[in-house]
Amino acid sequence: MKRAILIVAVVVSGLGRTVIGQETTKPDSPEIRQILDKTKATAGSEWSETFDFFCAMNPTRANRPDDPVIEPAKVLDNLYVIGRTSTAVWAVTTSAGIVLIDAGYGDQLESVLLPGMKKLGLDPAQVKYVIVGHGHADHFGGAAYFQQRGARVVLAGPDWDLIEKSPAAGPVQPPKRDVVAVEGQPITIRDVAFTPVMIPGHTPGSMGLIFPVKDGRATRIAGIFGGSILTPGRLTNEGLKQYIDSVNHWAEVTKRMKVEVEIQNHPMYDNFLTKLDRLKQRKPGAPNPFVVGAESYQHFLGVMSGCTTVQLMRRSG
Repeated sequence: MKRAILIVAVVVSGLGRTVIGQETTKPDSPEIRQILDKTKATAGSEWSETFDFFCAMNPTRANRPDDPVIEPAKVLDNLYVIGRTSTAVWAVTTSAGIVLIDAGYGDQLESVLLPGMKKLGLDPAQVKYVIVGHGHADHFGGAAYFQQRGARVVLAGPDWDLIEKSPAAGPVQPPKRDVVAVEGQPITIRDVAFTPVMIPGHTPGSMGLIFPVKDGRATRIAGIFGGSILTPGRLTNEGLKQYIDSVNHWAEVTKRMKVEVEIQNHPMYDNFLTKLDRLKQRKPGAPNPFVVGAESYQHFLGVMSGCTTVQLMRRSG
Protein backbone atom coordinates (compact mmCIF):
# COMPACT_ATOMS: atom_id res chain seq x y z
CA MET A 1 0.00 0.00 0.00
CA LYS A 2 1.28 3.42 -0.95
CA ARG A 3 0.38 6.60 0.79
CA ALA A 4 0.70 10.29 0.07
CA ILE A 5 2.90 12.48 2.25
CA LEU A 6 3.09 16.23 1.96
CA ILE A 7 6.36 18.19 2.09
CA VAL A 8 4.71 21.02 3.88
CA ALA A 9 4.41 24.53 5.04
CA VAL A 10 2.21 24.48 8.12
CA VAL A 11 -0.15 27.28 9.06
CA VAL A 12 -1.91 27.07 12.40
CA SER A 13 -5.36 28.63 12.60
CA GLY A 14 -8.26 28.54 15.01
CA LEU A 15 -9.65 25.51 13.17
CA GLY A 16 -6.49 23.43 13.42
CA ARG A 17 -3.65 22.76 11.06
CA THR A 18 -3.71 23.67 7.37
CA VAL A 19 -1.20 21.79 5.24
CA ILE A 20 0.01 22.85 1.80
CA GLY A 21 2.89 21.69 -0.34
CA GLN A 22 4.23 19.20 -2.86
CA GLU A 23 2.98 15.63 -2.78
CA THR A 24 5.32 12.64 -2.69
CA THR A 25 4.71 8.99 -1.82
CA LYS A 26 5.87 6.84 1.02
CA PRO A 27 4.84 3.31 1.91
CA ASP A 28 3.01 2.58 5.14
CA SER A 29 5.26 1.05 7.78
CA PRO A 30 4.81 -2.62 8.77
CA GLU A 31 3.29 -1.44 12.04
CA ILE A 32 0.71 0.70 10.23
CA ARG A 33 -0.08 -2.12 7.78
CA GLN A 34 -0.65 -4.45 10.72
CA ILE A 35 -3.20 -2.05 12.25
CA LEU A 36 -4.83 -1.55 8.85
CA ASP A 37 -5.20 -5.31 8.40
CA LYS A 38 -6.67 -5.72 11.87
CA THR A 39 -9.07 -2.80 11.38
CA LYS A 40 -10.17 -4.10 7.99
CA ALA A 41 -10.91 -7.47 9.55
CA THR A 42 -12.96 -5.74 12.24
CA ALA A 43 -14.88 -3.86 9.55
CA GLY A 44 -15.78 -6.98 7.61
CA SER A 45 -18.31 -6.38 4.85
CA GLU A 46 -20.77 -4.48 7.04
CA TRP A 47 -18.44 -1.57 7.83
CA SER A 48 -16.25 -1.59 4.72
CA GLU A 49 -17.55 1.88 3.78
CA THR A 50 -16.46 3.10 7.21
CA PHE A 51 -12.99 1.61 6.74
CA ASP A 52 -12.59 3.12 3.27
CA PHE A 53 -13.69 6.56 4.48
CA PHE A 54 -11.61 6.86 7.63
CA CYS A 55 -8.51 4.93 6.55
CA ALA A 56 -8.18 6.71 3.20
CA MET A 57 -4.96 8.54 2.33
CA ASN A 58 -5.28 12.22 3.22
CA PRO A 59 -9.08 12.17 3.48
CA THR A 60 -10.57 15.50 2.44
CA ARG A 61 -14.27 14.71 1.93
CA ALA A 62 -16.31 16.78 4.37
CA ASN A 63 -20.02 17.55 4.37
CA ARG A 64 -21.26 20.21 1.96
CA PRO A 65 -24.37 22.38 2.22
CA ASP A 66 -25.31 21.45 -1.34
CA ASP A 67 -25.05 17.68 -0.98
CA PRO A 68 -28.23 15.90 -2.12
CA VAL A 69 -31.36 16.18 -0.01
CA ILE A 70 -32.65 12.82 1.24
CA GLU A 71 -36.25 11.70 1.18
CA PRO A 72 -37.44 12.27 4.77
CA ALA A 73 -37.89 8.90 6.44
CA LYS A 74 -39.44 7.22 9.44
CA VAL A 75 -36.60 4.98 10.61
CA LEU A 76 -38.20 3.44 13.70
CA ASP A 77 -41.59 3.94 15.32
CA ASN A 78 -40.53 7.16 17.06
CA LEU A 79 -37.35 8.04 15.14
CA TYR A 80 -37.24 10.09 11.94
CA VAL A 81 -34.52 11.59 9.74
CA ILE A 82 -34.50 14.72 7.57
CA GLY A 83 -31.71 16.58 5.79
CA ARG A 84 -28.95 15.86 3.33
CA THR A 85 -26.82 12.84 2.57
CA SER A 86 -23.99 14.34 4.62
CA THR A 87 -25.79 16.34 7.33
CA ALA A 88 -28.81 14.80 9.02
CA VAL A 89 -31.33 16.01 11.59
CA TRP A 90 -32.99 13.33 13.69
CA ALA A 91 -36.42 13.72 15.29
CA VAL A 92 -37.63 11.68 18.24
CA THR A 93 -41.29 11.76 19.20
CA THR A 94 -42.10 11.59 22.91
CA SER A 95 -45.32 11.83 24.92
CA ALA A 96 -44.37 15.47 25.63
CA GLY A 97 -43.62 16.51 22.05
CA ILE A 98 -40.76 16.32 19.57
CA VAL A 99 -37.04 16.32 20.33
CA LEU A 100 -34.69 17.29 17.51
CA ILE A 101 -31.10 16.08 17.53
CA ASP A 102 -29.40 18.97 15.72
CA ALA A 103 -31.22 21.56 13.64
CA GLY A 104 -29.30 21.64 10.38
CA TYR A 105 -28.17 24.65 8.38
CA GLY A 106 -29.88 27.86 9.42
CA ASP A 107 -30.40 29.06 5.86
CA GLN A 108 -32.03 25.74 4.93
CA LEU A 109 -34.72 25.79 7.60
CA GLU A 110 -37.46 26.80 5.18
CA SER A 111 -36.18 24.72 2.27
CA VAL A 112 -35.17 21.44 3.95
CA LEU A 113 -35.97 20.95 7.65
CA LEU A 114 -39.48 22.36 8.02
CA PRO A 115 -40.81 20.87 4.75
CA GLY A 116 -39.22 17.54 5.68
CA MET A 117 -40.90 17.52 9.07
CA LYS A 118 -44.27 18.35 7.57
CA LYS A 119 -43.86 15.61 4.98
CA LEU A 120 -43.43 13.14 7.84
CA GLY A 121 -46.45 14.50 9.69
CA LEU A 122 -44.29 16.14 12.38
CA ASP A 123 -45.60 19.52 13.52
CA PRO A 124 -42.69 21.98 14.00
CA ALA A 125 -44.79 23.72 16.68
CA GLN A 126 -44.48 20.54 18.78
CA VAL A 127 -40.67 20.71 19.01
CA LYS A 128 -39.94 20.97 22.73
CA TYR A 129 -36.16 20.39 22.77
CA VAL A 130 -33.28 20.73 20.34
CA ILE A 131 -30.18 18.80 21.47
CA VAL A 132 -27.13 19.89 19.49
CA GLY A 133 -24.26 17.44 19.00
CA HIS A 134 -21.62 20.15 18.73
CA GLY A 135 -21.34 23.88 18.30
CA HIS A 136 -20.94 24.35 14.56
CA ALA A 137 -23.47 26.23 12.48
CA ASP A 138 -24.44 23.24 10.32
CA HIS A 139 -25.80 21.67 13.52
CA PHE A 140 -27.21 24.57 15.54
CA GLY A 141 -28.34 26.59 12.50
CA GLY A 142 -32.08 26.17 12.99
CA ALA A 143 -32.04 26.00 16.79
CA ALA A 144 -32.77 29.70 17.39
CA TYR A 145 -35.96 29.41 15.32
CA PHE A 146 -37.34 26.74 17.63
CA GLN A 147 -36.01 28.46 20.75
CA GLN A 148 -37.90 31.62 19.83
CA ARG A 149 -41.05 29.49 19.71
CA GLY A 150 -40.58 28.00 23.17
CA ALA A 151 -38.23 25.04 22.66
CA ARG A 152 -35.32 24.42 25.01
CA VAL A 153 -31.85 24.10 23.46
CA VAL A 154 -29.17 21.78 24.84
CA LEU A 155 -25.39 21.90 24.29
CA ALA A 156 -22.40 20.93 26.37
CA GLY A 157 -20.88 23.83 28.31
CA PRO A 158 -17.67 24.19 26.26
CA ASP A 159 -19.69 24.49 23.04
CA TRP A 160 -22.03 27.08 24.51
CA ASP A 161 -18.80 29.01 25.09
CA LEU A 162 -17.68 28.24 21.54
CA ILE A 163 -20.77 29.61 19.80
CA GLU A 164 -20.87 32.67 22.04
CA LYS A 165 -17.26 33.54 21.18
CA SER A 166 -17.56 32.80 17.46
CA PRO A 167 -18.74 35.47 15.01
CA ALA A 168 -22.22 34.94 13.62
CA ALA A 169 -22.18 32.72 10.54
CA GLY A 170 -23.71 35.24 8.14
CA PRO A 171 -27.45 35.46 8.68
CA VAL A 172 -27.39 32.39 10.96
CA GLN A 173 -27.75 33.42 14.59
CA PRO A 174 -26.86 30.98 17.36
CA PRO A 175 -29.37 30.10 20.07
CA LYS A 176 -29.12 31.78 23.47
CA ARG A 177 -27.44 29.81 26.26
CA ASP A 178 -29.97 27.46 27.78
CA VAL A 179 -29.63 23.86 29.03
CA VAL A 180 -26.06 22.67 29.70
CA ALA A 181 -25.54 18.95 29.07
CA VAL A 182 -23.39 17.08 31.57
CA GLU A 183 -21.76 13.68 31.10
CA GLY A 184 -24.01 10.91 32.34
CA GLN A 185 -26.85 13.15 33.52
CA PRO A 186 -29.91 12.17 31.45
CA ILE A 187 -32.05 14.81 29.77
CA THR A 188 -35.51 13.36 30.33
CA ILE A 189 -38.44 14.43 28.20
CA ARG A 190 -41.39 12.59 29.71
CA ASP A 191 -40.96 8.98 28.53
CA VAL A 192 -37.58 9.28 26.77
CA ALA A 193 -34.23 9.87 28.50
CA PHE A 194 -31.24 11.07 26.46
CA THR A 195 -27.90 10.29 28.12
CA PRO A 196 -25.08 12.67 27.10
CA VAL A 197 -21.53 11.40 26.70
CA MET A 198 -18.73 13.91 26.24
CA ILE A 199 -16.52 13.23 23.21
CA PRO A 200 -14.23 16.27 22.76
CA GLY A 201 -11.99 16.47 19.71
CA HIS A 202 -13.99 17.87 16.83
CA THR A 203 -14.99 20.67 19.20
CA PRO A 204 -14.31 21.03 22.95
CA GLY A 205 -17.93 20.20 23.75
CA SER A 206 -18.81 17.55 21.20
CA MET A 207 -21.14 14.95 22.65
CA GLY A 208 -22.86 11.73 21.86
CA LEU A 209 -26.36 10.74 22.92
CA ILE A 210 -27.78 7.39 23.97
CA PHE A 211 -31.55 6.97 24.10
CA PRO A 212 -34.32 4.36 23.69
CA VAL A 213 -36.36 4.01 20.51
CA LYS A 214 -39.42 1.93 19.71
CA ASP A 215 -39.33 -0.93 17.23
CA GLY A 216 -42.74 -2.55 17.28
CA ARG A 217 -43.07 -4.20 20.68
CA ALA A 218 -39.34 -3.97 21.30
CA THR A 219 -37.38 -1.12 22.84
CA ARG A 220 -33.99 -0.59 21.23
CA ILE A 221 -31.09 1.55 22.41
CA ALA A 222 -29.80 4.07 19.88
CA GLY A 223 -26.51 5.94 19.85
CA ILE A 224 -25.45 8.99 17.89
CA PHE A 225 -21.80 10.07 17.92
CA GLY A 226 -22.23 13.81 17.51
CA GLY A 227 -18.67 14.92 16.77
CA SER A 228 -17.07 12.93 13.96
CA ILE A 229 -13.74 14.04 12.50
CA LEU A 230 -14.20 13.94 8.73
CA THR A 231 -10.91 15.60 7.72
CA PRO A 232 -8.19 14.73 10.27
CA GLY A 233 -5.65 16.99 8.55
CA ARG A 234 -7.33 19.96 10.23
CA LEU A 235 -6.42 18.72 13.71
CA THR A 236 -3.13 18.80 15.56
CA ASN A 237 -1.55 15.59 16.80
CA GLU A 238 -2.83 16.34 20.30
CA GLY A 239 -6.29 16.96 18.91
CA LEU A 240 -6.32 13.58 17.17
CA LYS A 241 -5.10 11.84 20.32
CA GLN A 242 -7.93 13.44 22.27
CA TYR A 243 -10.38 12.34 19.58
CA ILE A 244 -9.17 8.72 19.71
CA ASP A 245 -9.63 8.78 23.48
CA SER A 246 -13.16 10.10 22.94
CA VAL A 247 -14.05 7.35 20.46
CA ASN A 248 -12.76 4.75 22.90
CA HIS A 249 -14.67 6.35 25.78
CA TRP A 250 -17.83 6.33 23.67
CA ALA A 251 -17.22 2.65 22.92
CA GLU A 252 -16.98 1.84 26.62
CA VAL A 253 -20.20 3.65 27.50
CA THR A 254 -22.18 2.34 24.52
CA LYS A 255 -21.06 -1.21 25.27
CA ARG A 256 -22.20 -0.88 28.87
CA MET A 257 -25.55 0.58 27.78
CA LYS A 258 -25.98 -2.00 25.00
CA VAL A 259 -26.37 0.40 22.08
CA GLU A 260 -27.63 -1.46 19.01
CA VAL A 261 -29.04 1.24 16.71
CA GLU A 262 -26.39 3.20 14.80
CA ILE A 263 -27.13 6.71 13.51
CA GLN A 264 -24.96 9.75 12.69
CA ASN A 265 -25.43 13.48 12.18
CA HIS A 266 -22.82 13.24 9.38
CA PRO A 267 -23.92 9.91 7.87
CA MET A 268 -21.26 9.78 5.18
CA TYR A 269 -19.51 6.60 6.22
CA ASP A 270 -22.03 4.17 7.76
CA ASN A 271 -24.00 2.82 4.77
CA PHE A 272 -26.69 5.40 5.43
CA LEU A 273 -28.08 5.54 1.90
CA THR A 274 -28.03 1.76 1.59
CA LYS A 275 -29.92 1.47 4.87
CA LEU A 276 -32.51 4.01 3.73
CA ASP A 277 -33.00 2.05 0.52
CA ARG A 278 -33.34 -1.22 2.42
CA LEU A 279 -35.77 0.43 4.82
CA LYS A 280 -37.92 1.58 1.91
CA GLN A 281 -38.06 -1.98 0.54
CA ARG A 282 -38.43 -3.64 3.94
CA LYS A 283 -41.23 -6.17 4.23
CA PRO A 284 -43.32 -6.64 7.39
CA GLY A 285 -41.39 -8.61 10.00
CA ALA A 286 -38.02 -8.13 8.28
CA PRO A 287 -35.14 -6.75 10.39
CA ASN A 288 -34.69 -2.98 10.49
CA PRO A 289 -31.38 -2.12 8.77
CA PHE A 290 -30.59 0.56 11.37
CA VAL A 291 -30.70 -2.03 14.16
CA VAL A 292 -27.17 -3.37 13.70
CA GLY A 293 -26.83 -5.13 17.06
CA ALA A 294 -24.58 -4.40 20.03
CA GLU A 295 -21.59 -6.42 18.80
CA SER A 296 -21.65 -4.90 15.32
CA TYR A 297 -21.94 -1.42 16.79
CA GLN A 298 -18.69 -1.99 18.68
CA HIS A 299 -17.04 -3.18 15.46
CA PHE A 300 -18.10 0.09 13.83
CA LEU A 301 -16.43 2.09 16.60
CA GLY A 302 -13.36 -0.13 16.42
CA VAL A 303 -12.97 0.89 12.77
CA MET A 304 -13.27 4.58 13.66
CA SER A 305 -10.65 4.23 16.38
CA GLY A 306 -8.27 2.05 14.35
CA CYS A 307 -8.37 4.26 11.27
CA THR A 308 -7.82 7.45 13.27
CA THR A 309 -4.86 5.80 14.97
CA VAL A 310 -3.45 5.02 11.51
CA GLN A 311 -3.94 8.63 10.40
CA LEU A 312 -2.00 9.82 13.45
CA MET A 313 0.81 7.31 12.88
CA ARG A 314 1.16 8.30 9.22
CA ARG A 315 2.18 11.78 10.28
CA SER A 316 5.33 10.53 11.94
CA GLY A 317 6.04 7.92 9.31
